[in-house]
Parts: sequence; structure tokens; C-alpha cells
Amino acid sequence: MKPSLDTHSDMAGTVWAAWRDRLARLIRPLRRLGWLGFLLRRLAGALPSLCGVIVVTFILTRALPGDPAAYFAGPAASQSAVEEVRHALGLDRSLLVQFGLYLQDLAHWDLGRSVSSGQPVASDLLARLPASLELTVTALLLATLTALPLGVLAATRPGSLVDHLCRIVATAGVSLPTFFTGLLLSFIFYYLLGWAPAPTGRLDPTFEPPATLTGFYLIDSLLAGDGELFFACLGQLILPAVTLALFVIAPIARMTRASMLGVLSSDFVRTARASGLSRPRILYVYALRNALLPVLTTLGMVFSFLLGSSILVEKVFAWPGVGSYALEALIASDYAPVQGFVLALAVLYLLLNLLIDIAYGVVDPRVRLEA
Repeated sequence: MKPSLDTHSDMAGTVWAAWRDRLARLIRPLRRLGWLGFLLRRLAGALPSLCGVIVVTFILTRALPGDPAAYFAGPAASQSAVEEVRHALGLDRSLLVQFGLYLQDLAHWDLGRSVSSGQPVASDLLARLPASLELTVTALLLATLTALPLGVLAATRPGSLVDHLCRIVATAGVSLPTFFTGLLLSFIFYYLLGWAPAPTGRLDPTFEPPATLTGFYLIDSLLAGDGELFFACLGQLILPAVTLALFVIAPIARMTRASMLGVLSSDFVRTARASGLSRPRILYVYALRNALLPVLTTLGMVFSFLLGSSILVEKVFAWPGVGSYALEALIASDYAPVQGFVLALAVLYLLLNLLIDIAYGVVDPRVRLEA
């Protein structure tokens, strides 16, 4: 007599419960370590996601159309020359062998070598990552400094001119593609008005880059004490940062408005008003702090989106970041830089989530990170 479906379900539930209890016993000692235990638990929980990113990226790069050997051999190369290039790149081996060699390199912190540049992928990413981070962090700061006050004002004056302005800005920012916004801003502020410098990268060719200390031109120029170089770097950064910021103002402003509307209608805000507290104190000390948790979640999602969507902005403004580097490698079917780019973004997204979780506890002590 075959066991019924309910019997199989009960057996599966029992096995899952046993594994869950075993995992809980393994993690329980980490709870005694406080913040360190929390970080270790989050890192351990992120390992399966990183493994999935590695496997999926490897498979997708091999599934893309195009032959890297034929591309690097050149259009006039013979079939034997193409086969020699394929053998040199290791593409004549099976996928399992290629994947095993890739994992072996990762175990030694080696992301491979870019065929296009001839340099190790890790060194290329480290050289270009500060440019991308400087651009995205500046764009996020501009968007946050604009969206937070706009969302608060829209929540405190629903149906007013400020509320309608918030909706218009949010709709326009999401509707316009980033490459179109970048081209439009360059046409207006560089070509027509002449207020912005030429979109030729991080620095005008007439200036020498600052000594590399952090990789961020603004910080390095300040550390070098060169004010003229600082403003030159800032001028090159403004237009691409504004282009990215306009696209992400919308979700931050919308979330701030919705969260503030919910908090302002709560009982503790009415009690604070009845107690005679001033309006700015109620808004910015009590209401805004309680409304920040969903805004922090949105900021984390927006920042991770900025890292991936800055590719088009980098191409428009000739910004030497990791996005343009990965795009050039993708066009050339250069596997190693694309895999390294995706893996680097996954690690940055993991670290960003850790920072957001820590910020939860700072903003609202009631949030227990040990749970």
C-alpha cells in the first residue's frame, strides 16, 4: 500500500522542523555576541545568495549570443586562428571544467583577467569603483536632501501647491529616462548656457588628478588642500549626479509623504499637540523619526538601483566607472569583467543591507536586531 499525500506532507514537515531546530541551535550561541553576532548571522545568511549570484552569472554569460574567440581573433581571422584563441581562453573545455576553474580562482580571491584590457579584473574594478561610488553617493545625497523636505511638506499640506509640486516632480523624474535627462542637461547647461564644463569624465584634461588616497576626487583634492582642483572635480560631478538624483527623488519623496501621513494621524502625535509642543518639534523630533524606517528601506533599495543603473549616465558623461567598464566587456563578450562586476555589486548590496539594519537600531531603539 502506497503512502498517501498527507503522509508525505507530514514526513516533509517533520524533516523541515528537524533542520530548522538544528539551524536554530547553531545560531543560538551567536545571539550572545550582540552586534558581532548579528553581523555574523547576516553574513552567514547571505552566503546562499552570493552562491546563487555566482552560478547564475556564470551560466548567463555563457548563454549570451556571440563568440568571444571570434571577436578577439578579428573579422579576418581563419577558423584555425579562432580555435587557437578559443583554446587560449579556455573556452574549448566543458562548462563544468570552466566553472570549477572559476571557483578555484574565486577561492584565491582572483576574479580572472580581462581579455580586453589585459589587466586583472580585481585591479580594474578597484581602480574604477571609487568613480562609481562617488557619483552614486553624491546623487543619493542630492535626492535625499531634496525628497525628504518635499515629502514632509507634502504630508503636512495635503492637496496644497506643495503637494501637487511633489507629485509633478515625482512623475517627471520617473518618466524621463536617465540618458535623455543627461543629454538634456548637457545641452542646456553646457551647450546653451555654458555654465557646466564639458562632459568629458571626472576631470577636465587641463587638470591633473589628485594624489590617490581614497579614490574619491573630491575628498583627495580636499586632503591635498587644492581648492581649485576641488571645484573643478565638483563641476564635473554636478550634472551626472543631478541626472541620477532626478530619477530617484520620486520613490523617496513618495515614501516620505506616505509614511509621514500615517505618523501624523497617530495617537502620540495628537497627544504631543494637546500637550502644547511646538510644531517643528512635533514634526522633526517625533513624527519624522518614527516615519524614517520605511524611508531607510527605500534608500537602501534606491542606492542599490543607482549602482546598477548608472551605466547609461556613465556612458553619456564619459564617466570612468565600473558600469561603463562592464558594458564594454559585455559588448566584447569578455566574461571575466562581467562576472566580477555582478559579484562586486552583490557584495556591495549585502554591505548596504547591513548598514540599513544598523541604522534601524539607531533611528528606533525598539527595533531588536537580535530577533
